[in-house]
Amino acid sequence: MELIIDEEILKAYGFTLATVTLQQIGSGHINRTYLLSTQNEEKYILQSINTHVFKDPFAIANNIKAIADYLKTNYPDYLFPAPKSTLTGNLMFAHGDDYWRLLPFVGNTTAFDTLSNPKQAYEAAKQFGKLSSLLNNFDTSLLKPTIPGFHDLNWRYEQFTFALSKADEQLKAKAKHEIETALHYHYIVDYYKSFEHSKNFPDRVMHHDTKISNVLLDTTSFNGVCVIDLDTLMPGKFISDLGDMMRTYLCAFSENETDLSKINIRLDYFKATIEGYLSEMAGILTETEKELILFSGKYMIYMQAL
Repeated sequence: MELIIDEEILKAYGFTLATVTLQQIGSGHINRTYLLSTQNEEKYILQSINTHVFKDPFAIANNIKAIADYLKTNYPDYLFPAPKSTLTGNLMFAHGDDYWRLLPFVGNTTAFDTLSNPKQAYEAAKQFGKLSSLLNNFDTSLLKPTIPGFHDLNWRYEQFTFALSKADEQLKAKAKHEIETALHYHYIVDYYKSFEHSKNFPDRVMHHDTKISNVLLDTTSFNGVCVIDLDTLMPGKFISDLGDMMRTYLCAFSENETDLSKINIRLDYFKATIEGYLSEMAGILTETEKELILFSGKYMIYMQAL
């Protein structure tokens, strides 16, 4: 459907309501995203940042710019769809309480919400691995957390136990099985604590949201083209990215599926995911990290369950 957006937002990028059409797109749960088409058949992505989730939009903008500048200098042929500046040179356009940005539209590509063959898993994992590998020498201290504590298992477990201590007894009785299951797997937290500060488990530039819909694939070959949805690019551990791939790639159904009887692990997708990721990261990961490849899936699935 066509939508009308305040013309001031469009003018910030040199457009008017008379010269563009807008169509809401995307399956994401966070930001509002629109396809902007011009009379000259140019296409862009116009997006409003959800400030209820991202409290500091400038952290997002500055992180992406720092990474874009680094990649442009060191890997100029790499496709990194960073936002375009406004006509006045700003990274975003502030309109009331909203922050808007304009991104390039990558043609002849497609994205999926679920995977239908192992090649898709391989290509997606390869793309996320490639981005991290190219940023291996990037100074992570230049980046700010865009969602503090996002993949911090220790904090998430503390939140769980605090909520449990305050919960109504009837509610706890109703969720007895789920609570007992969560408590049973507490050893995952203990194991993580045993190595989280190791020098062989370094901070890296991680995407932190590696579901299949955040990778664009070529519409003909289905080879990976680039990574999108860059808002959570920030320092983190490799288990965040690889673990989130396992969480979302290995099951035939989306993360929103409520029928748990459908949930199973597809081993060929697991193999493809690991092979795709290691095709880019094998020479970069430490031996400690390589030993944690399988654990990464446990880590992310348990944290999401909490």
